[in-house]
Amino acid sequence: MSSGRLTKVPNLMKITSNLARKTPDLKQPCLGWRARDHWLASVAGSRKCTLDSESERNQLERVNNNMAMATSKPRTSSFSRNLTAVPSPSTPGLKYGPNGTIFISSGIPDLDKILGGGFPLGSLVMVMEDAEAPHHMLLLRNFMSQGLVHKQPLLYASPSKDPKGFLGTLPTPGSSKDDKSRNRDPEHENNLRIAWQYKKYLGEYQQHFDSNRDVKHEYCHDFDLRKPLERHFLSGQHIDCVSILDTPTLAALRDRCATFLAQFPRNDGGISSAGRIAIQSFCAPQCKYSNMEWDMLSFIRSLRSMIRSSNAVAVVTFPPSLLLPSFSRRWQHMADTLLSVRAIPDEDKELAKLLTGYQDMVGLLNVHKVARINTQVPVILDATTFSIKLQKRRFLVLECLNQAPIDSSSGSSYGTSASCSGSSKTGTLDF
Repeated sequence: MSSGRLTKVPNLMKITSNLARKTPDLKQPCLGWRARDHWLASVAGSRKCTLDSESERNQLERVNNNMAMATSKPRTSSFSRNLTAVPSPSTPGLKYGPNGTIFISSGIPDLDKILGGGFPLGSLVMVMEDAEAPHHMLLLRNFMSQGLVHKQPLLYASPSKDPKGFLGTLPTPGSSKDDKSRNRDPEHENNLRIAWQYKKYLGEYQQHFDSNRDVKHEYCHDFDLRKPLERHFLSGQHIDCVSILDTPTLAALRDRCATFLAQFPRNDGGISSAGRIAIQSFCAPQCKYSNMEWDMLSFIRSLRSMIRSSNAVAVVTFPPSLLLPSFSRRWQHMADTLLSVRAIPDEDKELAKLLTGYQDMVGLLNVHKVARINTQVPVILDATTFSIKLQKRRFLVLECLNQAPIDSSSGSSYGTSASCSGSSKTGTLDF
């Protein structure tokens, strides 16, 4: 028993002096801390000591109890795993990030990596559409499909007459890129060589990991754009479809969003599920409220406040070309995560010479703003513009833009423009 544990006992020095006074033949020796601990234990356990008051008896019993607790407490090693801090894998589709942030997937693995994990719960994501191409529908479809695969409730609002028909165009999960890494042989994992002094810590929690080995929840899937979503993902799901085509005001849509978000209150307890809201072409010209700029701005402000206090994420797409520049900037300022998509012309010879892989590009994705939840540290991206490509004409991927090599016949070379050149024109290396 160490001296540090005895200092936590209240009135310990007083008890020691009282014991010495009550027993004249017993004197406290002048010993070190460790020898003094053993002396106090022998005094406390001796039956020859007689105490007059009940308070001193109670204090002595408290000392004995603390000694027993100190000796019976198991020793905790720094190599032991703290399994209570590990999130429960029973809730699929959630990823725990820094500063208490919880992410849900956007449905595009590359976009999740760019954003640092996905869309944080309680954030508003806005996507600026391109008037010439419906590339924003690719992002919206993957976002909705990922939520249905994870059995997360969905609220979908569209300016079409039959929004439920859009569910038939959602893509289905395909074969992932990381199937080889996930299909490892469990016997090979058990036979991994580890240091002998760590085997006892591994065996202590081996039963816990064996019970969770079969529980495999993929955070983000690769969706096959050629195949529609299977019916069993749509059956038995809480899907609410709303048509905003003939809605004169936005009060009805605001009430539907408030009722939907009331199912996912944010509290200190565990998260059983997360909700998703997808609003397509919010300021479409066929909607009756398309001329009510202030009402639409008020709806976005109220939606953001409701989202912030719930475990849900809302994705809203809008064409900025149909708004006044001042209102478009206000909308962009209200977004936590701001994205924009742009189509690439089919015959742009100058752009084809400038970029590699131009023939495989479908469009461009720009990341203007990344959500910062529970932190004030800005997010610095390596790049803000990415090319949208279809891998094997099925899977949506995002890649950084790469400049094509400059042809020597054009008159310019790396020796005159680029750093660290090996050209004979320059005698030294420029860094």
